[in-house]
Amino acid sequence: MACLHKCHCVVDNRKHCSILYNILKNEEHWDSHNSNPRNGNHTGGVYGQGCSCGAQKKVTLKSPQVTCKAASAVLVKTLRFVKNVPCFQELPLDEQLVLVRSCWAPLLVLGLAQDKVDFETVETSEPSILQRILTIRQGGERKQQQQQQNSFIGNSQHKLNQLPSAAQIRWIKEFLDKCWDLDISTKEYAYLKGIVLFNPELPGLHCLQYIQGLQHEAQQALNEHVKIHQWEQSRFSKLMIVLSFLRSINSNAIAELFFRPIIGSVNMDHMLLEMLGPKM
Repeated sequence: MACLHKCHCVVDNRKHCSILYNILKNEEHWDSHNSNPRNGNHTGGVYGQGCSCGAQKKVTLKSPQVTCKAASAVLVKTLRFVKNVPCFQELPLDEQLVLVRSCWAPLLVLGLAQDKVDFETVETSEPSILQRILTIRQGGERKQQQQQQNSFIGNSQHKLNQLPSAAQIRWIKEFLDKCWDLDISTKEYAYLKGIVLFNPELPGLHCLQYIQGLQHEAQQALNEHVKIHQWEQSRFSKLMIVLSFLRSINSNAIAELFFRPIIGSVNMDHMLLEMLGPKM
């Protein structure tokens, strides 16, 4: 197996090269102590979720300027976090790309939870948009005009189909609520990010054993942290259950909701690589 030289990341060993040390050092540098979201701006909701028939309705941000700016700031911090984990930097470039493309959206949602970023969505007005387009059509229109209108309708429908559904957004908001209910600490968020970043289940990985070891270390560190602080015995299990919610987070839904209004037609992968810098 063409793996890299060891990083000597062992849970019992508190060396500076440990992933635990570096995750905490970087994370604590950026973190600011925020108040509980339920005492502040935790007022978000997803409209149209009262019944299952509304779950598939397309939604968009109620305040895109505010929310997209907040999400962008979280993305910058998230990628900085990834770049500053030495054990990640020592991975071959192709392995880094596999991990980043897979984990950026779950890491972003974790960052939204940590930074107490809440948001509201509203249902899109598909019928009214199409109705306005269709009502301007008249019997004597030229063929070219009809084609232009049909093309516009098709493009509008395509853009609408790319938007996330109410069900997808509800899943994200449930995850945020669970994180806030648990009042996850800075260190716990750091360990959770390490677990998400080093995912050995991804196809195409060659340093599988090494990545698996890093994820196991982050899990063990989280478990030790919970025990040291003498929280209830079930807290570690609760944290891992909450983390499992991220498996159902759709990266395309995240990109369309939080970043499409900013980057337009730019490919999300290209933007991520540019933000990560030339080394990637």
